[in-house]
Formats: sequence, structure tokens, C-alpha cells
Amino acid sequence: MTALLRTVLAALTAALVSIVAPTSAVAAACTTDPAMPKRQLRAMWISSVANIDWPSRTGLSVSAQQAEFRAWLDLAVAKRMNAVVVQVRPTADAFWPSPYEPWSQWLTGTQGGNPGYDPLAFMVNEAHARNLEFHAWFNPYRIANHDDPSRLVATHPARQHPDWRFAYGGKLYYNPGIPEVRDFIEDAIMDAVSRYDVDGVHLDDYFYPYPVSGQAIPDSATYARYGGSFGNVADWRRENVNLLVRELDQRIHAAKPHVSFGISPFGIWRNAGTDPLGSPTSGLQSYDAIYADTRQWVKQGWVDYLAPQIYWHIGFSTAAYEVLTAWWAGVVRGTGVQLVIGQAAYRAGASGQDAAWQDPAELSDHLFDNRRHPEVAGDIYFSAKDVKADRIGAFTRVVNAHYTRPALLPARGSAAAPAAPSITSATRVSNGVQLAWTGSATAYAVYRVDGAPPAADPCFFADARNLVATTRQKAFTDTTAGGPAYTYYVTALNRTHQESAPSAGKAVGSGGGGTFSVVIDNADAGFAAGSAWGTSTYSAQLHGADYRFAPPVAASDPAWFRAAVPSAGSYRVEVWHPADAGYNSATPYIVAASGGNQTVTVDQRTGGGTWRSIGTFPLAAGTYNVVGVSRWTSTTGYVIADAVRITKL
Repeated sequence: MTALLRTVLAALTAALVSIVAPTSAVAAACTTDPAMPKRQLRAMWISSVANIDWPSRTGLSVSAQQAEFRAWLDLAVAKRMNAVVVQVRPTADAFWPSPYEPWSQWLTGTQGGNPGYDPLAFMVNEAHARNLEFHAWFNPYRIANHDDPSRLVATHPARQHPDWRFAYGGKLYYNPGIPEVRDFIEDAIMDAVSRYDVDGVHLDDYFYPYPVSGQAIPDSATYARYGGSFGNVADWRRENVNLLVRELDQRIHAAKPHVSFGISPFGIWRNAGTDPLGSPTSGLQSYDAIYADTRQWVKQGWVDYLAPQIYWHIGFSTAAYEVLTAWWAGVVRGTGVQLVIGQAAYRAGASGQDAAWQDPAELSDHLFDNRRHPEVAGDIYFSAKDVKADRIGAFTRVVNAHYTRPALLPARGSAAAPAAPSITSATRVSNGVQLAWTGSATAYAVYRVDGAPPAADPCFFADARNLVATTRQKAFTDTTAGGPAYTYYVTALNRTHQESAPSAGKAVGSGGGGTFSVVIDNADAGFAAGSAWGTSTYSAQLHGADYRFAPPVAASDPAWFRAAVPSAGSYRVEVWHPADAGYNSATPYIVAASGGNQTVTVDQRTGGGTWRSIGTFPLAAGTYNVVGVSRWTSTTGYVIADAVRITKL
């Protein structure tokens, strides 16, 4: 994209923002940066069919499968994404112990083979630990990428009900025209929705099969039985798909109102040459070819978001990216349905693609074009392996131009915002600034502004320029905090991303000098403990991601917190532990004071989830084990080692 074009787009964006911005005085007073949107869905598809993304191949061990998936989530976090869309029902099978369908063959290589763990439970927990939304992706009708029913496991519903299926184009499909099939598909999907803490249900673009030259869909008998009220088979097929979409929408929101329902259809509904309501394109029409009336789904409000797969480059004569994005923006305008764009990361820099896709700027230019349309709420990239491959640096360019800051997810629904949290501490530590707060919410957003303003300006929070991070924890270390003095604010977010008012600001002095303070968590490199010390996340009062525990014994076996003490002097030592009635009433803390070790006992049954001072001690300079948690106590209950804070006085 040329500098002139970027300037023109920026001007257009600013003009559009001024037109659609809220009318409140606060919004009018704030000038936002379109490169730093406060809210934006950023996701990638993680495809399991044919082992496209995950697992990379069948038959991996449990630990190898899990390590691969964690790596995909870590990639999403590194690219400042906030959601993943993971295929959990690729071919009428399941990535969870479903009572309806067999285990997926893409896990073990054998359909019906138990992988030895619950992948869906694992994936949801891992995503939420990174504050990534987890959208479970289901393919509704596809049974197999072959047409031989005997290759299905004997208990497969498609073998037990041969009248439910048909073969077409070398593949097997459930017949969308049979009401029992529709009920079964919905039940199979709702089993996952009801049993797992998913954030979204996602369908892809496969409804009736894509046309195969010279072949007709073999559903004439089904049409004769069920299609009597329809003048033609095409309208009947569209209504079959409409029923699935409408009923799923109703069932999902009846079970869990916070769960989002979205579909990623083929990018063209109809061409304007066929229908005046269609787009100025000339490609395959999903309305006519696969019987997906996507425009109606939006107008009827049967989906929370639509993510059309606009997999063509800017200026493509058949279906130009900028033309379709503008058309879809017009479709969703005023409906309450969010528009997310399906992006073809797989084309960027790939051999055999049009010359436009060999330009490292093409994918990034799509997002510049998105800024012209306030209706565009974000992007999903196909697929994870292409995000990772980053051919010709195309995705790095996206991140550098558009994802320089984190982003909150777009709010959905009308739930009340949670109460504002309260920052309890903000302390400079060796690797930045550590914050802790109290609150009752699903997640939190951390903002940082320079200096010590007398009050929180609403414009601090109008875009993402001051947004440091989002987290589901109640503590965060800002490792990007440098020398200046800062003021921090924290807001709370509920399950559908409504945001609270900001907390009171908490100022932190310059890091160029002043008081030394360091926090060592049990997950840090400065912590060491023997094999008898277990790891737990049982208590919500934990510091960081987890804490350590061990039963008392008649031996010290301490867990040690090591620190670099900058100079000899007097230091305050504070400890953090979760509290529970089953923990120890006299846990010994050992402080390696300069005059000899000193031991202080702490009742860990109460007073958890906050910093507790255990005294002031003379410490020598140097790097050494400063504070230990001993197991040598005569009282019962686990001793806990979670975190310590050492501050020079």
C-alpha cells in the first residue's frame, strides 16, 4: 500500500468514525487511533480434519498432543490474538467423550479410539488460562472424506441409520432434509455446549455439498416425503439449512446465553447480476450452490456474528476483497450482528497463488481496508499453520501495522457491566511493575498512563494506546514498564465483555532509583523445591498461575525463594499464600538474615490472598536463598509456598 493510499484511508476512517461515534460528550472529546482499536476479535482457525493444524499427525502421545496445542495457543498470544476457533467435530465425530458420536480418527488414527484424555476439556482450560476465548468449531453435515460406509466404526450413527446419509462427490454426508438428522446434529453439538465452558459455537461453510460437475444430490425421495409445501427443491434445501441455524441459535442461547453463535460462510451470497440485493461480483453463489441463505441469517438475527470467507485479493475482478467487505458491512449495518472477516493467511506468499498474494503487504492491506467500515469487528485467519509459517513476512506485517497493542473482545448482548475492581498494590520489582487487585469478574484489563494525573480522563480508555494487558488473574507484572513514573488503572470484564468503570488510579514512582522491591513467585526461576512439593491451583487466592504445597514432616526440606539483594540494609519481608482450613496453622518461614537465620510461623488457615508482613530483617548484599518455607512443624495441614516480596526500607 502506498503512503498516499494509507493517508486517504486514514482520512476516510476518521470521517467515518466522526459519523458513527457515540453522541456523548465523552466520546466526542476523545480522538481515537484507528491503528489501536480498543475492541477487535483477533483469532485463527485451528483445523483438525486431515491433521491440517492439530494434532500434526495421528497417534501422538497425550503429552505430545498437549504440548502441540499449548504451542498453538502461545503463538496466538504472541501475535496478540484474543480467541481461537478450534475444530472439535470435523467429520461427524468428536474431540470429547460424546454419547452421540465416536472419538475422532484424527486423534489416534482409529475412529472410536480413546485418546486417553478429554481433549476438549484440556483445550478450553488452556485457552482460558491465557485469556483466549475458545470457540468450538463444528462441521454439521460431513460424515467422511470418502464414500465407503464400511470404513466407519460399526457403532457410527451413519451406519446404524443408513437412510440418514448419502454419498456425493466421493464423500459421505448426512441428509439435511431429514428432521431426525437435524435433531441429531443439534443434540451432538449441544452436548459439547452444555458440558464444556466454551465461549462460542462456530459453523464453517459446508452446508449442502459444493457442486460436483455431472452429479446431482441424491435427495429426491427425501424431497418427495418432506418438501410438499415448497415449489422447488432449492427453496426446500435452503429452509432445511435455515432450520438448523435458527434452532441451534435458540438452543445455544437457551442453555447458555453468554455463548456466541457464529458462522463462517463462503464469501459470496449472491451476485448482483442474479439478485439486485447481491454483491457486485461474479463468483459462485452460496445461496444457489450450497443452499446457504447467509443474508437472511443476518437479517433475522439468527447468528451473533458472521465471518464470511473473503479469500480474494484487493482488486480481484471476480470477487474483490474491498467490494465484498463493503457489501457485507452494509448487510450487517443496523442488525446487531457482528461482522468478522475470514482472512486467507494460507494464500500469502504461497506458490501457485496470484501475484497479488506474493506482495507482503496484501494481507495487511485488507485490515487497512477494514478501517473504512466500522461494522467490521475483527478477523479470523485460516489457518494456524499459515500464521506460524509467516511466509514472506506477511503476518509479521499484520501484527506490526495493526496488532501493536492488545484488544478487548467486542461486547455482545446487553448484560450489565461488573463493578469496578480495586488495585491493592503496585510495586516496582526487578523486571517491571507488579500489580494486584481485588474484584469479581471473568477478566480484567490493565491500563497504564505516564505520570500522575489528578484524575482518570475518560479518553485514557477510549482506545488501546494505554492498554497493557488483559488477564483472568488478579495480579499482573508489567514487564514493559521502564523508567518514567506511571499511574495504573484496572477495569473488570464480564463473560460477554461489558467493561466496568476504571478502578482508582495507583501511581508508581520512577524506576531510575528509589526503593528496591522484588517479588519472587513459585513459578519464577528464583524458586526451588524438592520432589515432595506438589503444585496446585485449587484456591482462587493464589498468586500467579499456581502455588506449591507439601505435608509437614520432622525435617526441614524447605522451598526457597532466591533474590538478588542490592545492598546490605534493613528489608521488609512479606509473604503471599492462599488460605484454607486444611492448611497449616504454624507454617515456618525461614529468613536468611545477616546475623543468622530467623524463623517466623504463619497461620495459613486465614489471611490468604494478600501480602502479609512477617517482619523487618537485616539482609546482606548478594544473590542467595533469602526466604524459605519449611516443612518441619508439629501442626497438621499442608504448608504452602506461593510468593514473597522483599522491600528495602
